Amino acid sequence: MKIKIQPSILAADFGKLDEDIVSVEEHIDGIHFDVMDGHFVPNLTVGAPVLKCLKTKLPVDAHLMVTNPEDLIEDFAKAGAVMLSFHIEVTDNPLEIIQKIKDNGMKAGIALNPDTEFEAIENILNELDYVLIMSVFPGFGGQKFIPEVVGKIRKIREARPDIDIQIDGGINGETAKIAKEAGANWLVAGSYIFGAEDRKKAVASLR
Repeated sequence: MKIKIQPSILAADFGKLDEDIVSVEEHIDGIHFDVMDGHFVPNLTVGAPVLKCLKTKLPVDAHLMVTNPEDLIEDFAKAGAVMLSFHIEVTDNPLEIIQKIKDNGMKAGIALNPDTEFEAIENILNELDYVLIMSVFPGFGGQKFIPEVVGKIRKIREARPDIDIQIDGGINGETAKIAKEAGANWLVAGSYIFGAEDRKKAVASLR
């Protein structure tokens, strides 16, 4: 499957967000828009109003690290997100949320924390457009890759060979190879891209 690269805005300079995106826009496949609520995760980041202000024409993937994703779906659809993922850990009714995402014209994804097993989504895998495997615990950027998540990627790829699998957390030139070999085809990288002296070269090293 084609390898896609999504820089996470979490590592960008929020004072010049559009400028940072433009610096990599020609070399990437989309923008990973991290949303934290200060409740499901300890940090607080940005919401739909900031997304609405972005000038990029690239597809934006909203990753909701929040306890109430169902309440935010319409806002993010209106703000321009084309993909939206939520955490399986926050709901007992994932199918309802998945359907609401699709009803609002977006692709639906589910994110799994490092300690959440594949079996948590096994029965609903066919309802999803993509799965996001967290290779760090969500809430902070710049963390180290947790290699134990690789087994989950293999299980998902075996169970549904056609699905897009994202991986997010500690992705760099070395860990990207590990993730791709296991079956991941969307790589989310923040610090590795936005912190690089040569951002174009950093993106190319992930492919």
